[in-house]
Amino acid sequence: MSNQKEAETKIVDAIKEAEKAAEKLLPRIRRGRYDQLIIYEVSQRELEILAQGSPNLIYLNFAISLLSVSISFIIALLTTTITSNRVFTVFVVIAVVGIISGLVLLFLWLKTRKSVSDLIKTIKNRLPEENSLEAE
Repeated sequence: MSNQKEAETKIVDAIKEAEKAAEKLLPRIRRGRYDQLIIYEVSQRELEILAQGSPNLIYLNFAISLLSVSISFIIALLTTTITSNRVFTVFVVIAVVGIISGLVLLFLWLKTRKSVSDLIKTIKNRLPEENSLEAE
């Protein structure tokens, strides 16, 4: 019986020493308590969309820059006299391609601008209202 008590004491001492060694290796953790913690379940696809952020902002940036450049070329065409046909053709092509590309990108931005905010709204709407939780 004394051998068993000695073995138990050695095990307890070994556990205490291991805990002391672990405390030296691990950082001290301080925790502030929340009054209420709400957890939302998110699928893998939704998480990937949220991680990518809003990809449609690049559409808006390119649309603004293309439209600005093309409007500048249109103003140059309207306010100056260009004698060279080659230069005139280049200005017209840049203006037309810029306007068309800018409008296409602007349209893409308008169609996709709410994807991330709609996803967040969908995730938040999964949580039942607090009144219905209290009734159960």
